[in-house]
Amino acid sequence: QVQLQESGPGLVKPSQTLSLTCTVSGGSIIISVYAWSWIRQPPGKGLESMGVIAYDGSTYYSPSLKSRTSISRDTSKNQFSLQLSSVTPEDTAVYYCARVWSRAGSLLYDYWGQGTQVTVSS
Repeated sequence: QVQLQESGPGLVKPSQTLSLTCTVSGGSIIISVYAWSWIRQPPGKGLESMGVIAYDGSTYYSPSLKSRTSISRDTSKNQFSLQLSSVTPEDTAVYYCARVWSRAGSLLYDYWGQGTQVTVSS
């Protein structure tokens, strides 16, 4: 059973960097075919994929967020992290981590963390 848990500050000031960590249990982040994703949902809006880090450490980012987003991992702790720089109130959202893999040409997000609320405010 794979479990994911987000952690990090719930309040970030504008212009600062949002940092979150996802701790994975029940599955290794270095096992092939899987990628590990950060997704967010602003209030009243849909889910937005921010980027992923694959089993080999390769990263892929949403074009709209690439300049501000960095995803990294600590394989010794089975964790991966998100950093979003220069945040504004528009970055206020519930942030999720999830496991992702491809099946029949489609992406499957099969395991999710519970999500964590991050508010950007002065």
